[in-house]
Amino acid sequence: MSQRIQDMADGDRPREKLERLGPGALDNAELMALFLRTGIKGKSAIEVGRDLIRHFGSMGGLGAATIAELKKVKGLGTAKATVLAAAFELGARVAREQIRELALDTPERIYEAFAPQLAYLAQEQVMVLLVDSRLRHQGTELISLGTVSEATAHPREIMRPIITRNAFGFVMIHNHPSGDPSPSRADEIVTRRIVDAANLMQVKFLDHVIIGKPSPGRAPYYSFRESGIIG
Repeated sequence: MSQRIQDMADGDRPREKLERLGPGALDNAELMALFLRTGIKGKSAIEVGRDLIRHFGSMGGLGAATIAELKKVKGLGTAKATVLAAAFELGARVAREQIRELALDTPERIYEAFAPQLAYLAQEQVMVLLVDSRLRHQGTELISLGTVSEATAHPREIMRPIITRNAFGFVMIHNHPSGDPSPSRADEIVTRRIVDAANLMQVKFLDHVIIGKPSPGRAPYYSFRESGIIG
């Protein structure tokens, strides 16, 4: 029989536990329960939160879910689905603010900053990260949705925001929904063409990083600078 949150000892309830010990003391399902507020018949809000994480595979997968995908899960209607989506977006915005204080000078740092946003998406996204002379993040431009190709990531489209915003340099990133960050032939062709375009325009092309997912035996990202294609 599921234990309702109101039947738990005061010190074990998520709200009281957070107030007493801070948010870091709560596990993911307990944090989810604070947004869900109520459970469903036979399951507490904590158990519903745990089921949601299991259903989408991880917190990252849950955060990437659309409202329509969330509403398909038993116990979630429009109200709860929108609250969850808003919570994840607030977290993403805080992360983006923090990124501005960092120098995007290594592929590890680029991955750590943008994997939460991209690693669990079901569709590829191509983005350009604009940086200043100290390599600090100055803005992000979404270039395309879908597979990287000459058509979707043409050097003209990549270079436009760098030129119009007078950026010192840029990093190109895109995700592989499969989780394997190994580059395709199209990835390599597009990257070499952007290297040529950046050299012509005398703009610093720092790296092209493919965002994947962690897996034993491989890095969760691929860096074209580390591969030697970008000098």
